[in-house]
Amino acid sequence: MRCVIARFPFDLTRSGVLESMKGIKPEQASGESVIIGRRTYPVKQVGQVITRQDRRDFSAGEVLRAMTQLGFTCRELPQAAPVRALNPLQHASAMLGAPVAA
Repeated sequence: MRCVIARFPFDLTRSGVLESMKGIKPEQASGESVIIGRRTYPVKQVGQVITRQDRRDFSAGEVLRAMTQLGFTCRELPQAAPVRALNPLQHASAMLGAPVAA
């Protein structure tokens, strides 16, 4: 599959990615990640290994898109729940320690 990462074209295959990541120890994944084989790798680590570029040169989205198209399972950061603003009465009640009315 031909894809563009950091403005450079790459011909990637599923077997090529598996071969490239063989023997690479996964770093701690705290953000977006890709499951390759039985291991979970951070997206930026995978991008660095398969493109041989600095991690600052490409975005996680570019690598996620390519890995998804190749059939790998990708996990993105969970979206934060929207914070519900309190009206002035609820805010005052909360400051006084009274239960907040929903």
